[in-house]
Amino acid sequence: MMQPGLYHILFISAALFFIGVFGFFTRRNLITMLMSVELILNSVNLNFIAFNKYLWADKLDGLFFTIFVIAIAAAEAAIAIAIIINLSRNFQSIDVEKTDEMKF
Repeated sequence: MMQPGLYHILFISAALFFIGVFGFFTRRNLITMLMSVELILNSVNLNFIAFNKYLWADKLDGLFFTIFVIAIAAAEAAIAIAIIINLSRNFQSIDVEKTDEMKF
């Protein structure tokens, strides 16, 4: 079985990144925006792993960066879901356009 090359993985990563950016800018639902940010972060992780494998196979820098990004993404998702639940309770909607009524 043939392994995918660096360009194949970078193409998949670029596709994931642009799907995430498109979803983030076109959707108005906070949960789909959160999923789009996760897609963007996963494309970055795929880049880290691909460059680590094909350029510096004897080092583990890409793996460490990927684990760090996964940990940050988990914390970001937990905080974002808490904010979404709070908005849902206060405004009965998770639409981005309706959150402009928030006050300090």
